[in-house]
Amino acid sequence: MLRTAIPLKTGIMRIREFRTEDREPVIALWQACGLVVPWNDPAKDIDRKLRLGADLFLVGCDRDQVVATVMGGYEGHRGWINYLAVSPSEQRKGYGLEIMRAVEARLARKGCPKINLQIRSTNTDVIAFYEAIGYGRDDVIGMGKRLEDDTL
Repeated sequence: MLRTAIPLKTGIMRIREFRTEDREPVIALWQACGLVVPWNDPAKDIDRKLRLGADLFLVGCDRDQVVATVMGGYEGHRGWINYLAVSPSEQRKGYGLEIMRAVEARLARKGCPKINLQIRSTNTDVIAFYEAIGYGRDDVIGMGKRLEDDTL
Protein backbone atom coordinates (compact mmCIF):
# COMPACT_ATOMS: atom_id res chain seq x y z
CA MET A 1 0.00 0.00 0.00
CA LEU A 2 1.36 3.41 -1.03
CA ARG A 3 1.70 5.91 1.78
CA THR A 4 3.06 9.37 1.17
CA ALA A 5 3.55 11.91 3.93
CA ILE A 6 3.55 15.55 2.86
CA PRO A 7 4.41 18.13 5.50
CA LEU A 8 2.02 21.06 5.20
CA LYS A 9 0.99 24.04 7.27
CA THR A 10 -1.98 22.13 8.68
CA GLY A 11 -0.38 18.75 9.27
CA ILE A 12 0.36 15.61 7.31
CA MET A 13 -1.63 14.15 4.43
CA ARG A 14 -1.40 10.39 4.10
CA ILE A 15 -2.43 8.83 0.82
CA ARG A 16 -3.94 5.37 0.93
CA GLU A 17 -6.45 3.18 -0.85
CA PHE A 18 -10.15 3.75 -0.26
CA ARG A 19 -11.69 1.81 2.64
CA THR A 20 -15.36 1.04 3.20
CA GLU A 21 -15.50 3.43 6.17
CA ASP A 22 -14.48 6.25 3.79
CA ARG A 23 -17.77 6.04 1.84
CA GLU A 24 -19.74 8.81 3.59
CA PRO A 25 -16.81 11.25 4.02
CA VAL A 26 -15.84 10.75 0.35
CA ILE A 27 -19.38 11.40 -0.87
CA ALA A 28 -19.58 14.50 1.36
CA LEU A 29 -16.28 15.74 -0.10
CA TRP A 30 -17.49 15.19 -3.65
CA GLN A 31 -20.68 17.10 -2.83
CA ALA A 32 -18.69 19.97 -1.29
CA CYS A 33 -16.58 20.14 -4.46
CA GLY A 34 -19.59 20.16 -6.79
CA LEU A 35 -18.73 16.81 -8.39
CA VAL A 36 -22.08 15.13 -7.73
CA VAL A 37 -24.64 15.44 -10.51
CA PRO A 38 -28.09 13.83 -10.68
CA TRP A 39 -27.15 11.37 -13.43
CA ASN A 40 -24.16 9.95 -11.47
CA ASP A 41 -25.06 8.47 -8.09
CA PRO A 42 -21.80 8.69 -6.10
CA ALA A 43 -22.61 5.61 -3.99
CA LYS A 44 -23.20 3.58 -7.15
CA ASP A 45 -19.97 4.94 -8.65
CA ILE A 46 -18.08 3.80 -5.56
CA ASP A 47 -19.68 0.35 -5.72
CA ARG A 48 -18.83 0.05 -9.42
CA LYS A 49 -15.21 0.96 -8.75
CA LEU A 50 -14.86 -1.44 -5.83
CA ARG A 51 -16.12 -4.33 -7.98
CA LEU A 52 -13.07 -3.69 -10.21
CA GLY A 53 -10.61 -3.13 -7.35
CA ALA A 54 -9.62 -0.21 -5.18
CA ASP A 55 -5.91 -0.02 -6.01
CA LEU A 56 -6.44 3.14 -8.11
CA PHE A 57 -9.07 4.67 -5.79
CA LEU A 58 -7.04 6.82 -3.42
CA VAL A 59 -7.92 9.07 -0.49
CA GLY A 60 -5.75 11.64 1.21
CA CYS A 61 -6.24 12.08 4.94
CA ASP A 62 -5.11 14.89 7.20
CA ARG A 63 -5.63 14.20 10.92
CA ASP A 64 -7.89 11.25 10.05
CA GLN A 65 -10.15 13.48 7.93
CA VAL A 66 -10.60 12.71 4.23
CA VAL A 67 -9.40 15.86 2.46
CA ALA A 68 -8.64 14.55 -1.04
CA THR A 69 -9.67 11.79 -3.44
CA VAL A 70 -8.89 10.51 -6.89
CA MET A 71 -10.43 7.57 -8.73
CA GLY A 72 -8.13 6.24 -11.41
CA GLY A 73 -8.87 3.61 -13.99
CA TYR A 74 -6.94 1.59 -16.55
CA GLU A 75 -8.24 -0.82 -19.17
CA GLY A 76 -4.97 -1.65 -20.88
CA HIS A 77 -4.98 1.19 -23.42
CA ARG A 78 -5.46 4.44 -21.50
CA GLY A 79 -5.60 5.52 -17.91
CA TRP A 80 -8.46 7.68 -16.71
CA ILE A 81 -8.84 10.15 -13.86
CA ASN A 82 -12.20 10.72 -12.17
CA TYR A 83 -13.34 12.31 -8.94
CA LEU A 84 -10.21 14.32 -8.20
CA ALA A 85 -11.35 16.37 -5.23
CA VAL A 86 -9.71 18.45 -2.53
CA SER A 87 -11.72 19.87 0.33
CA PRO A 88 -12.43 23.55 -0.44
CA SER A 89 -10.86 24.59 2.90
CA GLU A 90 -7.70 22.60 2.08
CA GLN A 91 -7.11 23.70 -1.50
CA ARG A 92 -3.87 25.36 -2.65
CA LYS A 93 -1.79 23.37 -0.17
CA GLY A 94 -0.40 20.81 -2.60
CA TYR A 95 -2.89 18.05 -1.83
CA GLY A 96 -4.24 17.84 -5.39
CA LEU A 97 -0.76 17.63 -6.88
CA GLU A 98 0.38 14.95 -4.45
CA ILE A 99 -2.64 12.68 -4.85
CA MET A 100 -2.33 13.04 -8.64
CA ARG A 101 1.35 12.06 -8.45
CA ALA A 102 0.37 9.00 -6.42
CA VAL A 103 -2.26 7.78 -8.90
CA GLU A 104 0.01 8.57 -11.86
CA ALA A 105 2.77 6.45 -10.29
CA ARG A 106 0.38 3.53 -9.82
CA LEU A 107 -0.81 3.83 -13.42
CA ALA A 108 2.80 3.96 -14.68
CA ARG A 109 3.62 0.77 -12.74
CA LYS A 110 0.74 -0.94 -14.57
CA GLY A 111 2.32 0.05 -17.91
CA CYS A 112 -0.17 2.80 -18.71
CA PRO A 113 1.17 4.89 -21.62
CA LYS A 114 -1.22 7.88 -21.39
CA ILE A 115 -3.79 9.31 -18.99
CA ASN A 116 -7.03 10.91 -20.12
CA LEU A 117 -9.54 12.96 -18.18
CA GLN A 118 -12.57 15.03 -18.90
CA ILE A 119 -13.32 18.49 -17.49
CA ARG A 120 -16.37 20.60 -18.04
CA SER A 121 -15.29 23.45 -20.35
CA THR A 122 -16.63 26.03 -17.90
CA ASN A 123 -14.42 24.77 -15.03
CA THR A 124 -11.50 27.10 -15.75
CA ASP A 125 -9.80 26.69 -12.36
CA VAL A 126 -9.57 22.92 -12.79
CA ILE A 127 -8.36 23.29 -16.38
CA ALA A 128 -5.60 25.62 -15.14
CA PHE A 129 -4.65 23.12 -12.40
CA TYR A 130 -4.24 20.24 -14.85
CA GLU A 131 -2.32 22.40 -17.32
CA ALA A 132 0.04 23.45 -14.50
CA ILE A 133 0.85 19.80 -13.73
CA GLY A 134 1.59 18.85 -17.33
CA TYR A 135 -1.73 17.89 -18.90
CA GLY A 136 -2.54 19.27 -22.34
CA ARG A 137 -5.66 19.57 -24.40
CA ASP A 138 -6.28 16.79 -26.90
CA ASP A 139 -8.04 17.62 -30.15
CA VAL A 140 -10.95 15.27 -29.52
CA ILE A 141 -14.67 15.41 -28.92
CA GLY A 142 -15.86 13.73 -25.74
CA MET A 143 -18.86 11.51 -26.31
CA GLY A 144 -20.83 9.29 -24.00
CA LYS A 145 -23.77 6.95 -23.83
CA ARG A 146 -25.52 6.03 -20.60
CA LEU A 147 -26.09 2.32 -20.13
CA GLU A 148 -27.65 2.72 -16.67
CA ASP A 149 -29.83 5.54 -15.37
CA ASP A 150 -28.71 6.45 -11.86
CA THR A 151 -31.69 8.76 -11.38
CA LEU A 152 -34.11 5.84 -11.09
